[in-house]
Amino acid sequence: MTSHPLDVPRLTKATVTQTVHPPFAAELFATLSVHSQYVLHGNVRDDHLVADVLDDGSRRSRALGLEDLLWEGLQRAGYKCLLRYDQVAGFTVVHSDEGLDMNTLLERNTRRVPGRSEENDGGRVARVFESFARGWVGERPGPPQDNPRYDDYQKPVHAALLVDYASRIPTQVNQLSDDERTFFLRCLKIAEEARAFPRQKTGRALFNPVVWLADGERDLPAWLVTSSVRVRSIGVPLPDLGQRRRMAGLLAAQAGVPGTATALDVGPLLKGAVREEPTHEDTERLARAASGLTLRAMRESMRLARARRLPFADMDQAVRIYELGVSRNPWTGGAVADSIRDGEASISARVRGQEKAVTQTLDVLKRAALGLSGAQASSTSVHRPRGVLFFAGPTGTGKTELAKAVATTLFGSEDACLRFDMSEFSAPHSADRLVGAPPGYVGYEAGGELTRAVREDPFRVVLFDEIDKADKGVLDKFLQVLEDGRLTDGQGVTTYFSECVLIFTSNLGVHGPSGADGRPLSSPLGRERLPETPEERAEFEREILENVRHHFAHTLKRPELLNRLGGNIVVFQYIDETTAHQIFKGQLDNIVGHMERQGGLRLRVLPEAEKVLADECTRDRHNGGRGIGMKLETHLINPLARGVFALDVDLTPGTVVTVSRVTVHPDGNVELALHATPGERTPDRQPAW
Repeated sequence: MTSHPLDVPRLTKATVTQTVHPPFAAELFATLSVHSQYVLHGNVRDDHLVADVLDDGSRRSRALGLEDLLWEGLQRAGYKCLLRYDQVAGFTVVHSDEGLDMNTLLERNTRRVPGRSEENDGGRVARVFESFARGWVGERPGPPQDNPRYDDYQKPVHAALLVDYASRIPTQVNQLSDDERTFFLRCLKIAEEARAFPRQKTGRALFNPVVWLADGERDLPAWLVTSSVRVRSIGVPLPDLGQRRRMAGLLAAQAGVPGTATALDVGPLLKGAVREEPTHEDTERLARAASGLTLRAMRESMRLARARRLPFADMDQAVRIYELGVSRNPWTGGAVADSIRDGEASISARVRGQEKAVTQTLDVLKRAALGLSGAQASSTSVHRPRGVLFFAGPTGTGKTELAKAVATTLFGSEDACLRFDMSEFSAPHSADRLVGAPPGYVGYEAGGELTRAVREDPFRVVLFDEIDKADKGVLDKFLQVLEDGRLTDGQGVTTYFSECVLIFTSNLGVHGPSGADGRPLSSPLGRERLPETPEERAEFEREILENVRHHFAHTLKRPELLNRLGGNIVVFQYIDETTAHQIFKGQLDNIVGHMERQGGLRLRVLPEAEKVLADECTRDRHNGGRGIGMKLETHLINPLARGVFALDVDLTPGTVVTVSRVTVHPDGNVELALHATPGERTPDRQPAW
């Protein structure tokens, strides 16, 4: 672990009267007389802020690496050295008082013991731990007994030992090998049998502590911590907003420092760069932009800013680049705003008969492009998604189509629409597919489908289709995404959704409010005559909204999820007769174009036949455009394919197939009157069959 003592040059010669350490460090220093081993878990690879209280009442902040932070407190308590062990470098001396030859002592400790040639690596390490806990009493190389300094070398050495990368010692914490179990059992025995040594100046008896540095509390065997009162577990949290503000102030003080190196190790000030004077607003913006990041990540973000010639005023952009790993940002520079302006007409043409829904959606997109999403809140997470939409309404009315149109408008392609069919996530634990399985479970190595895809391309429209069919455990994941804009997968990797637009679709409420089992309690809208007048459509929208609220509050018992959606629920109406005929005409044109592209056949549907098809396909509008497509399949595509195969004609490219009449029999069978006109074979096209 590399340590970086960080501070800001003092402008006055004030005296330090008190030093305030982070709570986790203060807890460790205060209990050294009680506990012989500690497990520090969490944010153990970060910088940590220390506040020096000066005699004039002011405070000066410093940022220290964990090793330097611990050594500062341990040295004041009378400790003479700080050691570190990891499985790669073995035992090393991090800090030591002058005249204390710890390297020689460690070399003697780590040699093989005669008669123990079979001793494994874990056994030799545990043997060093035992000597360490005893303070190496009687083991230090020193002068002979007749030397006046002999007694000094028989006294215990007051030392502390950091076990770094402790999470990587067990292969599987729940399935320890025999050697691993023996090693940890010896460590537990060492903790129980250790004794405290009095300090010469204070007389306070303190243990030689073993400090395990772990990523998570459960990365070490649970019984190592719970089986002994001598072992204490202490969490090291991520920095809060106050700490990030203090770190931003330290970084701001270095923004205009010339030279090739700085106290904060943020890289050299660029040659010819203008000396900066960051404002309070600049530091506040940086502190809020770094939500969820470590202090070390803030420092690395400043290094990134200097490498990219970004001024301190743009440090929030450097943080975004550091988080997402991409420098391009379609949301800035007006690119998205121009796309929305240019795409309004194409969206309206693509999603027919839903003028109000399209307008509401465009309002949300315009708000996102201007960075105004959630601007009314006094404190808004900078990682929240750019926009959130909930499309509710009958099936086949254009909800999914509008989501794809949004992706095309914002990011230039339908491929930017990442779609999840939530009916596939209806089983318990299906959330693991989205965010990744926990360690030890099948699929852990693959990660989550959602988190992996968003990390690969953060600029996406993420479509959760038929969200009401998802398991409640999946819905709980969305609470974190909507509130904090990030998810941490099973491998501990954080994914940010700050550049995404999230769209949920559902036909919730179309058939009335749902009960505890999710089924409709009643069907007030399941009538034959669809809402047509403006008054009926307004009443339909009110019923949909009320039924959606009822579902979230009473069926799912997740009113907080509905609150996160706010006023972004967009209701889609049943399509009217005019829109139904427009959709029919568009789908018929798709069939004509597809036949010519695939087989070179030209399809003509005469007006009389087209009218019969239109009447049949648009008679029932309950299923919207999807219902029209199903009718076209049964009334045109299926009998057309059957009839074309029955024609005694060489179907060469260019052949014209004409549908002159459509007959729908009482039993539902459809018969087409077809005839074909052979076309001339072209050299660059092959026959259809």
